[in-house]
Amino acid sequence: MDPDRARQLLAHERERIEKAIADLGPAEAAGDQDEAADQGSEDLYQQEFDAGRAHDVDEQLAALERAEARLADGTYGLSVESGEPIPDARLEALPTAERNVEEQERGGG
Repeated sequence: MDPDRARQLLAHERERIEKAIADLGPAEAAGDQDEAADQGSEDLYQQEFDAGRAHDVDEQLAALERAEARLADGTYGLSVESGEPIPDARLEALPTAERNVEEQERGGG
């Protein structure tokens, strides 16, 4: 893949992830006390859901940083497992891809 196109894709991915981080924001303040007991399980669910989203975004950011490092060292677009090229179509769809589809399906991580 052309390095300029890779930079574009990764920049767009960074914007998407940074927006997702901003959207996580602080949890909304609790409503009035009478509703607190009724909403206890809903609040717990929302907290767990938000924690899961935050974890997912953290993982996406880490994958982006690894992809940016590979771009800087000239290995972007090559599988971290086999060193074989990752098809451009896969990188267009998933700019942070670290493996080709076959390796990923075998459980490459």
